[in-house]
Amino acid sequence: MKTLLRLLLITAFCFPSLADAQPAGDRIARMRGASRQDRPVRVPAGTQSFLNLAYGPDPAQRFDLWIPERARNAPVVFYVHGGGWANGGKDNPGIETKLAYWIPRGYAVVSTNYRWVPSVNPIMQAEDVARALAKVQRNARKWHVDPSRVVLMGHSAGAHLVALLGANPRMLTDAGARRPVGIVSLDAGALNVPKLMSQRRVPPLYTNAFGSDPRFWARSSPLDQLGRDAVPMLIVCSSTRHFPTAPCVEGREFAGKAARLGVPMRMLPQAKSHGEINHDLGEPSAYTNVVSQVIDRWVK
Repeated sequence: MKTLLRLLLITAFCFPSLADAQPAGDRIARMRGASRQDRPVRVPAGTQSFLNLAYGPDPAQRFDLWIPERARNAPVVFYVHGGGWANGGKDNPGIETKLAYWIPRGYAVVSTNYRWVPSVNPIMQAEDVARALAKVQRNARKWHVDPSRVVLMGHSAGAHLVALLGANPRMLTDAGARRPVGIVSLDAGALNVPKLMSQRRVPPLYTNAFGSDPRFWARSSPLDQLGRDAVPMLIVCSSTRHFPTAPCVEGREFAGKAARLGVPMRMLPQAKSHGEINHDLGEPSAYTNVVSQVIDRWVK
């Protein structure tokens, strides 16, 4: 039921003419509220679960934390969900494969919510993620995790948010967070926001998120914000997706600028759909192995 509600929400944002045929305000509000209702998430045996931990006053500012049995200074995979900046949640499909893979390997896993467009913009959403990370790091001793060995991972809109934080780590320090050891961006598709927003056809979910101000486009663009102090990144991209921009083309442009700045960055194109890039990570595969090896090297 929750998945159906999310699909209806995406339809409403991407195809406003369909939404206009319904009492849009009340209907979308009801669907958005329903999609915030958490669903049970399967966890490996022995996992300690800490759910709906607050990092701010808004009900959306909550994260879940899972810790392996007998954890001591566990490294952390910190996951940020997708959903077009206006939907989704910390229990999105794909989190279970990551729990099943990384918890038995001694990693703690965090999955965070953040406030949605239109009540906030993507920069404020990235700041939400930074605040959630700061909360985890401040409480590291209590939760038996290592605040210095955190990897930020995000999919889709969440990939844009973690890439923005990695490109401009001052956003993290301003929120009281310590620098992560690496960023995994899973098929962002919004690494170059000005170029994206200048396309002849731009789907409504992007205009809803980024508006029409080129100055805001640059401030919210990981490519524009990328500096010499950026965090090392792994850019996973779907080689089969090409609209409204091709994420692998964006990724190569991003990695090229990183190379010129001396920032370690690796591209990992995958012949998978946008959803498979997320859902398949953690399933037994060469793809999972490569991502896991990169993360292992970062946290050691």
